[in-house]
Amino acid sequence: MADIVNPENEEDLQAQIEEVEALSSIYGDEWCVIDEASRIFCIKISNDIKKPKLTACLQIILPPDYPSTAPPIYQINAAWLRGPERAKLANSLEDLYVEHVGQSILYLWVEEIREFLVEKSQSSETVDQAKTVNMTAEDEGDDQDIPDFRTLKLNTEIAHLFMDHANDEEVPPVKHGNTITDRRSTFQPHLAAVVTPRQVKMVLEKLYENKKIASATHNIYAYRIYCEDKHSFIQDCEDDGETAAGGRLLHLLQILDVRNVMVVVSRWYGGILLGPDRFKHINNCARNILVEEGYTASSDEATKSGAKTKRLKSKKTK
Repeated sequence: MADIVNPENEEDLQAQIEEVEALSSIYGDEWCVIDEASRIFCIKISNDIKKPKLTACLQIILPPDYPSTAPPIYQINAAWLRGPERAKLANSLEDLYVEHVGQSILYLWVEEIREFLVEKSQSSETVDQAKTVNMTAEDEGDDQDIPDFRTLKLNTEIAHLFMDHANDEEVPPVKHGNTITDRRSTFQPHLAAVVTPRQVKMVLEKLYENKKIASATHNIYAYRIYCEDKHSFIQDCEDDGETAAGGRLLHLLQILDVRNVMVVVSRWYGGILLGPDRFKHINNCARNILVEEGYTASSDEATKSGAKTKRLKSKKTK
């Protein structure tokens, strides 16, 4: 029996093929096909092709129902792009999509990002941010066995949920934890209960309204949302320039098996490299606020619980 092909998906696929061919022709070597079958692509974007000062990589997944009903799933990789600026650029891309729902959007997105880079390169802030990025020297010698959770999501649920209920959700209350200071670097955790990715965005926007938090060198975050109907998690993280920190933070949330929660850790760099100790402080901050807000047990309680479990198991084996 022959398979029934959805006419809309067939039209979407044809539109995608034509769009990819056009982009490949326009951008040449800047355009890269990562996985043709999975419809995964990326493009390197710079403020100036001949003398680039700032570059960003836009990674894209085209879902089967793009462009008719679904947006592309995307991620912008740029170590210098952090905090309010990243949120501002994401908002502009989402606004473009809303204005052109049902149409091919990638060219407009690429040029929007390029225009953002041009404006940023002309700003006097570029030099200051470049100095901050040099902190990545701390990364030398760090462990490489931590899984990378910043990979693109292969389902469109996240993108759809960001667009849903945009006007009828309230900003969740945000809790602020105690700071940890080491060699003039200060770390502070923030926590909010979230049940949709849209709320994650709202929490970030609320945090960035605070000038002190917005001025942090890094605002690392991770979240996990449990979907009852699908018995699965929506989860993601952000390094915000602190390489691998977001993945480690999400790994902690997974180990603790917490759900429907978002943790942000702000770091104000004090001028002295901390090496791997910075990851310890980030995770300790996160764990402390999770314990304070009742999302997980303290170390002492967990140890006692584990000891009881082990004794019960040992009795059964006798």
